[in-house]
Amino acid sequence: MKIAILGAGNMGLSFSKSFLKYELIKPEHLHLIIRNQSKISKIAEDFPKSKISTFEETKELDADLIIIAVKPQDFQHVAQSFQFILKENQMILSIMAGINIGKIQNLLNHRLVVRAMPNSPTLLGMGITGYTAAEGISFSQLINIERLLNSTGRSVYLEDENLLDGVTALSGSGPAYFYYIIDAMIKAGVEMGIEENLSQLFVKQTMLGAYHLINNSDKSLEELIKDVASKGGTTEAALKTFEDQNFKEILKNGILNAEKRAKELNG
Repeated sequence: MKIAILGAGNMGLSFSKSFLKYELIKPEHLHLIIRNQSKISKIAEDFPKSKISTFEETKELDADLIIIAVKPQDFQHVAQSFQFILKENQMILSIMAGINIGKIQNLLNHRLVVRAMPNSPTLLGMGITGYTAAEGISFSQLINIERLLNSTGRSVYLEDENLLDGVTALSGSGPAYFYYIIDAMIKAGVEMGIEENLSQLFVKQTMLGAYHLINNSDKSLEELIKDVASKGGTTEAALKTFEDQNFKEILKNGILNAEKRAKELNG
């Protein structure tokens, strides 16, 4: 398979590295297309055998699969500026937030579109990607896409495309929510007199340990909370503050607003 990536930023490059790491494509069958000419030499250091060009230089795409990894706000301009014509059998895989299959098909005048929503842990091969496909995509084509997506972590097929905006809000944006909470915890540690580096260590290891407990326990989240929060204890004092200030509701509303914004991006 030959793959071209339009918009080889962080996500596009992390996908490329995963494809090459698991030998799903040959380096010479990878074409990275970027906007900024000045970044070519740096990217070439990591992908010495692959083709790298700017949007302006790209007159044709010799690829079986074209991955669109530009910012959703830039997609319409990029689509209208293409110097090449898509061939009927070429497949499109979009990893843009919010832009639905119908809009991609209309702007590109092309029917074979798969839409996916990965998240930033794909950088480590530990991401999760929700994806769905337009009518006309064969089962074997979908299996090939799934193999590529699974090289970056895990993937989940969704029959209902409307759920992808929820996936965007939940897992696409999700890492930032955890970073936000971790940052608050570290700052609380500093305020209590714990040195920042030590506070980071305690919080990060606590988060890591809690993750493994969730994954290796048959207990529900409510039961795991009760295991830590003894009656009249320190954890209960913290949880009561969270409840009094509607922290869970605030977090939930933030995620719902992220979904709303994903829908707005489609225009």
